[in-house]
Amino acid sequence: MNANYKNWVPKGMIIGFVGGATALTAGALALGILGGSTPTRIIAGILGAGALGLMGASAWCIYAYHQFSYHGKRKLSKQIVDGVAEYVKLPEGGVGLDIGCGSGALTIAAAKRNPHARMIGCDRWGLEYASFSRQLCEENAKAENAQNTEFKNGDATQLPFEDESFDCVTSNYVYHNIPGDKQKWLLETLRVLKKGGTFAIHDIMSASRYGNMKQFIQKLLDMGYEKAELIETTDKFMSPKEAKLLGLKGSAILYGKK
Repeated sequence: MNANYKNWVPKGMIIGFVGGATALTAGALALGILGGSTPTRIIAGILGAGALGLMGASAWCIYAYHQFSYHGKRKLSKQIVDGVAEYVKLPEGGVGLDIGCGSGALTIAAAKRNPHARMIGCDRWGLEYASFSRQLCEENAKAENAQNTEFKNGDATQLPFEDESFDCVTSNYVYHNIPGDKQKWLLETLRVLKKGGTFAIHDIMSASRYGNMKQFIQKLLDMGYEKAELIETTDKFMSPKEAKLLGLKGSAILYGKK
């Protein structure tokens, strides 16, 4: 039995874009054959423009799907997950939390790097990624023989854990998907971190999404955090060109110690 971590680009999205492009193209061609009035030509043009847009979206999704695939040549998802897991260091008997664990990839990778400790993965497993589930995470952990894992339901914006519950908190490309104040979600994550614990939060931390991260890091230091820094990962995991094509420009790990 092999682990199945799925893909960050759902197949349903690709099917939807391709199907939509096909339908709009057929409609535009049909109206073009009819010809005739100006309104008909206008509608045909609108359908054609929509079809071209969906064709572009389909091409991007297919490209990204192959880049992220665990079974392809690039395996970018695996490279990123393993790279983030390197920052997760737990003490003997410690417990770490992976927020927005999806299919369990980072939770399991971190658990395997820390066999003397335990990792808990939490997610709300919403409709956006319907192929991800708690059951899938548990099956993947079993396939990887990662017995020091556990998976629970939990919302990143209001974690179901007490203050200072974990020796490490981590996440991978989670918060940019959540509407609202990203720095607020970071503080909610750090709320459950023990004094002396470490954090490694990887996301697209561009100013347009996260605001001024230099000020946020200074805020953490002023709050008494021992260490806080932003580690750019575009050059670590991918080329700048690839990052731009995949929409991952500005990726970085917020790393430090409480």
